[in-house]
Amino acid sequence: MSTRRKPIVTPQRPGAPAPLRLGVPVKLMGAPEIKSNDTRRWQQNPHLKVSLEHMDRALDYLDQHDIRMYRLSSDLAPYATHPDMPQFHGMVRESDAELRALGAKARRLGIRLSFHPSQFVVLNSPDPALVEKSIWDLSSQAEMLDRMELGPEAVMVIHVGGTYGDRPAANARWVETWNNLLPEHVRRRLVLEHDDLRFSVSDILWIHERTGVRLIFDHQHFWCLNPDGLEMRAALEAVLRTWPEGQRPKVHFSSPRTEMRELKRKEKGSRKLKTVFVAPVNTGHADFCNPFEFITFMRLAEGLEFDVMLEAKVKDLALIRLRPDLLRYAPDVAARFGLEPAEAPALEAEEDQLLEEEEA
Repeated sequence: MSTRRKPIVTPQRPGAPAPLRLGVPVKLMGAPEIKSNDTRRWQQNPHLKVSLEHMDRALDYLDQHDIRMYRLSSDLAPYATHPDMPQFHGMVRESDAELRALGAKARRLGIRLSFHPSQFVVLNSPDPALVEKSIWDLSSQAEMLDRMELGPEAVMVIHVGGTYGDRPAANARWVETWNNLLPEHVRRRLVLEHDDLRFSVSDILWIHERTGVRLIFDHQHFWCLNPDGLEMRAALEAVLRTWPEGQRPKVHFSSPRTEMRELKRKEKGSRKLKTVFVAPVNTGHADFCNPFEFITFMRLAEGLEFDVMLEAKVKDLALIRLRPDLLRYAPDVAARFGLEPAEAPALEAEEDQLLEEEEA
């Protein structure tokens, strides 16, 4: 990108909170040449140091577009915890200087970093071997954040795990793992998110009461799974209160998919191809964020302070599109993210550089 948008910094009152951040996860759709990690197979000896070179360029891109929160790939250190490849186990320690340099750059640019370990990290499994491997993965990612010398807002977000036919027992096993097995440096970084199918806000609040783990509120997950009929504002406030004073919570936001797909399938018996219409599932994430849903949520959360990770499928492009929409439709919400009306032309030009819009 040749043109840098220089954000307009709004003077803050002494003691006033900094503007809320918007963030994106992992893949940068507006800069596909920037990889999120060293993707080479093990035969080519991939290394965390190569991933960090990619991340150095990623931070430049984020800064260029005034994106101040970013989720690192859970594969940042390739094969670092693969049980059958000990040749990769020392790469985090070997990359200490590079990790410190990346952390210093992130702090200088004001970019909040985090991890979201993969779905294979399960702390409430009845299988001790799986729990042990999950703790190893978390320890590795927590070590990277520590070596970057990042503050307590640089977190690792995980879900509760599986129900295994007994959700209360699954919740209790998560608590037991936290209290008896997790290393201290993992507990300092770990935060817990409710999901859209198994564990609700009520479940993670129950776990928090017994562990003190900080919690993440997910807007779409709340709509998909709220068996206790909690009111959203009250649930959000309860989740945000699990963060100590002086640490800013973060919230996940996405809109559900709405598009229909046409698929070719073979008929039973005749094996002839026929076209079928497939409706989306409400747990799926849309490519972009619906600005009116986002505005409604932020107005519901008036007076509460948190950063927002956008979990839209097109990542940074969704954020770049959302900002001018906020100025157009809800200047009050835009102001909470430090966006001012004078920025609208630059934000619209930035969007036009990366996206084309259908004619009405």
